[in-house]
Amino acid sequence: MAKRVVPSPFPAPFVATPAQFGAAVRAARTASGMTLEETALALGVAKQTLQSLERGTSSVGLALALRVAQALGVAVLVAPASRRRALENLVRSQTQAGSGDGGVERS
Repeated sequence: MAKRVVPSPFPAPFVATPAQFGAAVRAARTASGMTLEETALALGVAKQTLQSLERGTSSVGLALALRVAQALGVAVLVAPASRRRALENLVRSQTQAGSGDGGVERS
């Protein structure tokens, strides 16, 4: 019998900690209905590695974290901290417009 995956909510779009990044990865994985085991197998990584990434532990390297995020459709935006307020306002306005995904366009 297949495991039922309960979707996790996406965190705020501005990530400041490994735990917040991991929460975004977990939300993308669970939104797709995939278990840790299925996702790890599909990505060719150990289940424990994916679990560490989702928990925000420091044992996962940046290259792997970015590869997993990309495979799950999690976009990473890099911008100067001085533009954060303007970007927050843009995301907020898109969310209020009813896009339903935090104003983030996925490709």
